[in-house]
Amino acid sequence: MHKVLVSACLLGQPVRYDGRASGHPDLLQQWQAEGRVVPLCPEVAGGLPTPRPPAEIPGGQGAAVLEGDGQVLTVTGEDVSAQFLAGAQLALALVRRHGIRIAVLKSGSPSCGNALTYDGTFSGTKVAGEGVTTALLRREGLQVFSELELEAAELALKQL
Repeated sequence: MHKVLVSACLLGQPVRYDGRASGHPDLLQQWQAEGRVVPLCPEVAGGLPTPRPPAEIPGGQGAAVLEGDGQVLTVTGEDVSAQFLAGAQLALALVRRHGIRIAVLKSGSPSCGNALTYDGTFSGTKVAGEGVTTALLRREGLQVFSELELEAAELALKQL
């Protein structure tokens, strides 16, 4: 049975920056019951507390952070890139340990966003981009979906 890496906040764990969870989509509950889910919050795993100041990637490109050409900054200007990179590395270790090829991660997140991220201005503006963890997992060959793409994730999982 193929396992799926899933953002812990999507499973109801209160690990988001604001101390909340993001919900319990039915498909994720089904996968949990089947023993497929490997949960992780890369930000918490990387050493950040909950709650924590909101963070964004100026320019919205997690790949730039991986390459050392970008940063993840909090709303107060603190550089939390090291924690985001550490969390991404822990996600990669889980993926390798469990042979995971599919991930369902939180949309818009500076760690987990897969299509859009916030632009670093803390104005609510999203740009095309991906979070730090998503960028690293895609380099590993994973298919990364958001909670808004669960049907596509389920189809991809069936095709493995």
